[in-house]
Amino acid sequence: MARLAGKAGDVLVATVTAGAIKSWSVDLAVEALETTGMDSSGLKVYIPGLSGWSGSFECHKNGAPLTIGTEIALVLEESETATQKHTGQAIITGLGVKTDVAGVVMYSYNFQGTAALTIATA
Repeated sequence: MARLAGKAGDVLVATVTAGAIKSWSVDLAVEALETTGMDSSGLKVYIPGLSGWSGSFECHKNGAPLTIGTEIALVLEESETATQKHTGQAIITGLGVKTDVAGVVMYSYNFQGTAALTIATA
């Protein structure tokens, strides 16, 4: 399997680059609902429950920050290849600002998916 460098990744908000992106991450999860009964031979039994996704990205300041509580169209690109992106609707749930005397102003955002996430296919 070919490896992929993250250097061509990007984050688009409503088709516009969010800034000079340093990193992004997305986490998908599903709840495990316990259905253990007396008939389970002493073993815990689970079934899948609700699923969802969330994540974060960090970028250099590039204009006004995104507004917390805003729902956005989000594209998380692994590279410049069209099939190597994750797309979905999300709400901006957090904003962090970091300023360093020896560095540049950085924004970090947290987001929560609001519907299905289309996963990269290659």
